Amino acid sequence: MNKLKDLFTKYKHIVPLILYSILFLSWFGYLELTVTKQYRVIHMSMDDHIPFVEVFIIPYLLWYGYVAVVIAYFFFTHKDNYYRICLFLAIGMTIFLIISTLWPNGHHLRPYVMPRDNIFTYLVSHLYTTDTSTNLWPSIHVYNSLGAHIAVMQSERLSKNKAICWASGILCVSIILSTMLIKQHSVFDVITAFIMATVLFVIVYKCDIINAFRNFRPSRSKKPQVS
Repeated sequence: MNKLKDLFTKYKHIVPLILYSILFLSWFGYLELTVTKQYRVIHMSMDDHIPFVEVFIIPYLLWYGYVAVVIAYFFFTHKDNYYRICLFLAIGMTIFLIISTLWPNGHHLRPYVMPRDNIFTYLVSHLYTTDTSTNLWPSIHVYNSLGAHIAVMQSERLSKNKAICWASGILCVSIILSTMLIKQHSVFDVITAFIMATVLFVIVYKCDIINAFRNFRPSRSKKPQVS
């Protein structure tokens, strides 16, 4: 019993992550079921000039591991950086949920027929059947990839490792490109994700709202001193 108590005390910072994951998945699942016909179509002229490149399904799927590994690394090694990336991701994902709820959105970019028949188009087709072409703006794939890379680059330890920085950067860029090249997102979704990430980077990392909140002490009225 004491061992379990010690283990919970040591890793209790996972509780907010679990609770938020349940909230996000429940909310997003509801949107996926309800936003099917009536939605704002997102489209930019640039979308029509971007080719369909099915091999980019690989970095698109690697996104799940990429974000999870970065979060897990900081969870076990650096609480402050863990809280920062979790706060960064949670704020952005909540904004995404609110936008999707108030302004249902989707696109018509997916090919009706796969131009080729191979393992990559098979994977894309399977993705299309499990992930609808709605609730896209801004792109969470793009936003969370930027968040993971920002966390790596802001880490005092990881930022000194050039191999990790380059690997993270290349994977981040590949994932961002994949969202457009497999027709999961419009260029508009990507641009707005960059804007949101920039704003949240300033708030979470540059203004360091975690430490600001931690150091905040409400002023107490002082009693008059008796001489």
